[in-house]
Amino acid sequence: MANDQKIDLYDHFREINTIDASKYKKYDVKRGLRNDDGTGVLAGLTGISNVHGYVMSDGEKVADTGELRLRGYDLYDLLGVDAKDRRFNYEEVSYLLLMGELPTQQQLDDYIAAIDAQRELPDGFTASMIMRDTPPDIMNVLARTVMLLYAYDTHAEDRSAQHEISTAISLISRLPRIMVLTYYAMRARYSNDSMIMHRFVPGQSTAETILSMLRPDRQFGPEEARMLDIMLCLHAEHGGGNNSTFTTHVLTSADTDAYSTYAAAIGSLKGRKHGGANHQVIAMQKEIKENVANWDNDDEVAAYLAKIVNKQAYDKSGLVYGMGHAVYTLSDPRAVICKRFAEKLAVGTEYEAEFRLLEKIERLAPEVILNEKGTHKDMCANVDMYSGFVYSMLGIPEDLFTPLFACARMSGWAAHRFEEIVSGKRIIRPAYKSIYSKKRAYTPMEER
Repeated sequence: MANDQKIDLYDHFREINTIDASKYKKYDVKRGLRNDDGTGVLAGLTGISNVHGYVMSDGEKVADTGELRLRGYDLYDLLGVDAKDRRFNYEEVSYLLLMGELPTQQQLDDYIAAIDAQRELPDGFTASMIMRDTPPDIMNVLARTVMLLYAYDTHAEDRSAQHEISTAISLISRLPRIMVLTYYAMRARYSNDSMIMHRFVPGQSTAETILSMLRPDRQFGPEEARMLDIMLCLHAEHGGGNNSTFTTHVLTSADTDAYSTYAAAIGSLKGRKHGGANHQVIAMQKEIKENVANWDNDDEVAAYLAKIVNKQAYDKSGLVYGMGHAVYTLSDPRAVICKRFAEKLAVGTEYEAEFRLLEKIERLAPEVILNEKGTHKDMCANVDMYSGFVYSMLGIPEDLFTPLFACARMSGWAAHRFEEIVSGKRIIRPAYKSIYSKKRAYTPMEER
């Protein structure tokens, strides 16, 4: 900031905070809690989900078809039913994550009614908390409002199962509404747009509620609502090791309140290496679209990808965003499902050419990386390759991409918090080795 008083740290920030990389090797430090082969350090047990992307054979990591199982159920099976009377799955997936079993129709109806009953916000909350001093990033508002809701809960420090469940359901219900209200508050403050404040419609699903509140005319088609519902399902849960869910475990293990825990998880998800990565994907794809004249030409697309890989284009990082994942190798099941529904929505529309371009990027990127770098790495498209494209087709603004992720993941975070409360039992405290092997002699001020 312009008015900051400058101190020495400004000039020596990197120097002071740099640790010789060789020391990490010397002390066998698992940076990022990751082993040298990229596998995660085993830090806990969970019955909530299993993220599978490789197998270990004779101590070596071997690529495998990606699988995501929620409470033992394969994601493809959970989302594979397209019957007209089963248009929405998110509430069912949410129930499964929290309760551990698939619901009967009556159980699902009761759960949906419980979510529906919690959408109201405290009196005056929108005007005093959401519309006041609205920052330019919705994720910060989500974290702030979760923390502020603590003040409206007279039993906020209650750790009983009943209160934990009630708090989780209230946030699963309210976050989508807070997200849309914040979007319009932000647009009004920074772009002088109209402040649209639609009421929610009782009985609508989470996906329908978001579209109904977001669109000025409140109109949407069944296929649009179905597609958004699928996106919420794809983002609902992804194992205990992803950064925001691990954040949930860490804070819960410290025995802090639910609101502090979920606000911290939202802060983690905002990160550009986590949920915020979708913005990088969208920006990269936009640059490719602007600089490749013929999207149908493999050579032209590959040539621009080569520029990206060689740090000559986009952000000069050499990364093809939307490709690769920490766990998945041959395929990301979320990307497979997202792509399938995206194609169904895009074919025959103005978006089909763009969809085919993304397919081409997915197909050519591994080959380009091999040709340019001479290294082969098992690499598949991740869910971000197509998620932004889907949201764009639905007319959802980019400012809402990561907040939508947070609204969906609230169910997964809650399930992991419950599990940590019941089974974790110990505060999470990994070790950090000091680089000062010897005691340093103190020097009095006048001798420095």
